[in-house]
Amino acid sequence: MNKPELLAPAGTFEKAKVAFMYGADAVYAGTSKLSLRTRTEMQFDDLLETVKLAHSLNKKVYVAMNIYARDEEYELIKEEAKRLDEMGVDGIIISDGGIVDVVKEYAPNTDVHISTQANVVSLHTCNFWYKNGAKRIILARELNKDEIKYITQNKPNGMEIEMFAHGAICYSYSGRCYMSDYMAGRSANHGDCAQPCRWSYNLYVEEKNTPGEFLPIDYDEKGTYIFSSKDMCLMKDIPTLFDIGVDSLKIEGRLKTEYYLATVINAYRHAIDDYYDDKENWNYEKYMKQLDKARTRGLTSFYFNDKYNKDIQDYDGKQINPDYEFAGIVVNTGIEGITTIEIRNKLSVGDKLEVMVPNILEPYEMTIEKLYDAETGEEIATVNPGVKEQKVKLRIPVDVKPGYIIRRIKA
Repeated sequence: MNKPELLAPAGTFEKAKVAFMYGADAVYAGTSKLSLRTRTEMQFDDLLETVKLAHSLNKKVYVAMNIYARDEEYELIKEEAKRLDEMGVDGIIISDGGIVDVVKEYAPNTDVHISTQANVVSLHTCNFWYKNGAKRIILARELNKDEIKYITQNKPNGMEIEMFAHGAICYSYSGRCYMSDYMAGRSANHGDCAQPCRWSYNLYVEEKNTPGEFLPIDYDEKGTYIFSSKDMCLMKDIPTLFDIGVDSLKIEGRLKTEYYLATVINAYRHAIDDYYDDKENWNYEKYMKQLDKARTRGLTSFYFNDKYNKDIQDYDGKQINPDYEFAGIVVNTGIEGITTIEIRNKLSVGDKLEVMVPNILEPYEMTIEKLYDAETGEEIATVNPGVKEQKVKLRIPVDVKPGYIIRRIKA
């Protein structure tokens, strides 16, 4: 039974470290203006450190160069391809056939991965890209399980198949969207999407015989999120994904926090490993319980189980779990369990926390007994995230390491 790779986003080197710590086999990142991850640009120095860390852990790094390029951009594409090849990245994610040709010439030691932006929805197209130098195909999210299985069962032996398993779904077909460019002057296809599909809108009707008189359609004070999609979640379908035989399961979340990444990666890491080890006793509920703590929108299987599925729109907007929030990240540990954390939300004596320990699904629960000012060591009752990188010290009665994620139980 093939165990699929767990692939996670890495918008920064710090997020890459969190992703690897909580179980990702590989991460993907973007640089400069040649990827659809411009808003989470990773500088080359950080990318190099990410590659070094990944390879020291026997893990991988893939870099997106998946814009649709104009002719004037190809000199930069050549330069970046050479740098990425010299850096030793494990794959370059590409949508444009012209860029594929350039990368094959200027990055001959690096695998070519065909981006989901290329809208691959058939075995014939997979074969076309494979014949033209691609090692891996990232399938369009619009495919259902039967179509994916047909591809995996009939593909060439050397071809790898990757698919999205969790995260945001673009309102447009496979991300081919000009809504942001039209409304905000920011091109989604050059990595600068303003996400207008996530905005709330007011709707009006015009009676045919009284043009110019617009009557509001009432929803609530937030308007309506008529274009916003739910987030994909295929956690319940892990057994089917194993049966299909895909090579990589991808988590979307390039703009998400370290807390979100740790929660989602940790849940899928355990779900994949547990099913691989004991499929007869596998049950998705305990993993879904953890995913729900970092919920941001409603969840859907999209078209995976039903290509006519209508339950994909999130008309209520964000659906953040009110019972949990990001508390902070462990910075370092001292004597007698006194730990310094960089906080993300207000903390007070008496608050209940969950310490997310890698390799363990259920977090460690504790109560804050004392807080100490990070600089003076003075005992305090409350700390607020008033400044960037605000820190505090507290005693954590379990072994922790830098990078561990802590959440606060608000219920």
